[in-house]
Amino acid sequence: MFSQTVEYALRAVCHLAYTAPGSSTTEEIANSTKVPIAYLSKVLQGLVRAGVVKSQRGVGGGISLVKSPEELTILEVVNAVDPIVRISSCPLGLKAHGNNLCPLHRRLDNAMASVEEAFRDTTLAEVIAEPTTSIPLCEFPSARPSNKKQ
Repeated sequence: MFSQTVEYALRAVCHLAYTAPGSSTTEEIANSTKVPIAYLSKVLQGLVRAGVVKSQRGVGGGISLVKSPEELTILEVVNAVDPIVRISSCPLGLKAHGNNLCPLHRRLDNAMASVEEAFRDTTLAEVIAEPTTSIPLCEFPSARPSNKKQ
């Protein structure tokens, strides 16, 4: 249902959410997420253009999230690289249907609306904080950095 680009973008931002507010190099993200580095570079460029992540060159540079994991939603990431397309008029171009969707296309659009809503209501912080016994999507560092000042 979703493209490889969406999968790779979500893996990358989950890695960045886990290490936020710090940054990671493209190589670190690729190794952690099992995404081919050449493909990841293109995905990250799209995320930079969309304002989801920022890139800083030089010592201490890298890729980091623009928003905090508590603010960034799955929908923003998906729409940055491969937007969810809703059906607003007959995909077959039937003039008799126009904006009045047939039962099939109305159900398909309703399904996309449900996905869109679920992604809009889910932040990266929620995804990475969810308890699980399954193997993680990515191999994260053994301890998440603390955001608390001591």
